[in-house]
Amino acid sequence: MSDFSDTIAAVATGMNQGGIGIIRVSGNQAIPVVDAVFFPKHKGKEVRNLKTYTAAYGTIQNEEKIILDEVIVLVMKAPSSYTKEDVVEIDCHGGIQVMRQILLLLYRKGARPAEPGEFTKRAFLNGRMDLSQAESVMDLISARSEMAASAALSQLKGNLRDKVEELRGKLIRHTALIESALDDPEHYSLEGFPEELDASLEEIEKEMIHLLDTAGDGRRLREGIRTAILGKPNAGKSSVLNVLAGRNRAIVTEIAGTTRDTLEEWISVSGIPLNVIDTAGIRHTEDVVEKIGVDKSLEEMEQADLVLYIVDSSLPVDENDLRIMEALQQKQVVILFNKTDLACGVEQREILSRLDKPFIEVSAKEQSGFDEFYELLKNMFFHGKISYNDEAVVSNIRQQQALQEALASVRMVRKSIADGMPEDFYSIDLMTAYEKLGLIIGEAVEEDLVDTIFREFCMGK
Repeated sequence: MSDFSDTIAAVATGMNQGGIGIIRVSGNQAIPVVDAVFFPKHKGKEVRNLKTYTAAYGTIQNEEKIILDEVIVLVMKAPSSYTKEDVVEIDCHGGIQVMRQILLLLYRKGARPAEPGEFTKRAFLNGRMDLSQAESVMDLISARSEMAASAALSQLKGNLRDKVEELRGKLIRHTALIESALDDPEHYSLEGFPEELDASLEEIEKEMIHLLDTAGDGRRLREGIRTAILGKPNAGKSSVLNVLAGRNRAIVTEIAGTTRDTLEEWISVSGIPLNVIDTAGIRHTEDVVEKIGVDKSLEEMEQADLVLYIVDSSLPVDENDLRIMEALQQKQVVILFNKTDLACGVEQREILSRLDKPFIEVSAKEQSGFDEFYELLKNMFFHGKISYNDEAVVSNIRQQQALQEALASVRMVRKSIADGMPEDFYSIDLMTAYEKLGLIIGEAVEEDLVDTIFREFCMGK
């Protein structure tokens, strides 16, 4: 356990108005600091006398014995706490002024303000969790969909750590055998070992590739699937956005070209996170302002993970449709054949089939056909899985880069085997792969990187 000489305190529930506020204190002086300001209703319930995981009711009083609030304190003694230090939590009323006065009192008694993410940083440095679990704490706090929360909880349980440690275990065993054989060739033989090693590394490589494949899912879960709604003016783009949002988010009129600028909305659809951008209708125009909107629509299309191409099924395909179809050739696209409550054209369907993209008939007015779209979305981006409770997911670029470097080293070993290189060449790259995987869970990670990661956390966590 690291030796932290100071005691920190911060509001853990956010410095805003609410029914309850929680102030967290952690460090080797947490119990004396809170004990100095907490006056229990019942004798013997002083903080210093409380057993771990027990609570007491009383008041917080300042130096003049003025009562600041009625509170409940909860004691968690080291190592049975979030930080593996002595931790005391004060459950007070959630008024900003109340929490501020209690915090200032704690600071006067010897605590200092916690830095962003410092409680979780201490949990990591004290061995309470690895770095991937620490990062998942922030992902869980910021999760805006059921799937994002489920994936973050999976990582917090240690699923990614367990997979990384499994891979590292295989690599270090191979390395140990090579080193033993080189040091003591009389008792350890490497006959036939290169072939066995290559077969094992082939499986490890597959597992690494599978983990890397989850990196895109991890980003989409955290940030939302960037989804651009495209189509001609008055095709029903804004109506589709309103259906997805479950409310009237965009203005809808019968006038073509109502949407002149992009409109962004973060939506959770059946637990699936979407960052939806409603765009201006695409058509040839001489109107300067509308032309700017069309150009922005095309820019959003280029940046999108997914394009929803909205087609008015009651109107014939024209040159504007053909222009859009040409631009969508290389994109992930779902064609939503809208206004199917009106006449539905066979000719449009035949022309649009040239795109060779998924095609779903919907009616934004009747809100029909969208269940099929949601199911398609799940299969397109999350391999048909809606639950991430048991899935190891690479959730950020730092983890992805470390995994890519580890994979490159594994491939170097396999190349050395194919080239007939001596066994001692294998050890170098095997250890590099081992060390790179260790960066994911925080082994031998540089202090500056740790500081940068936890600086992104909210205060009090």
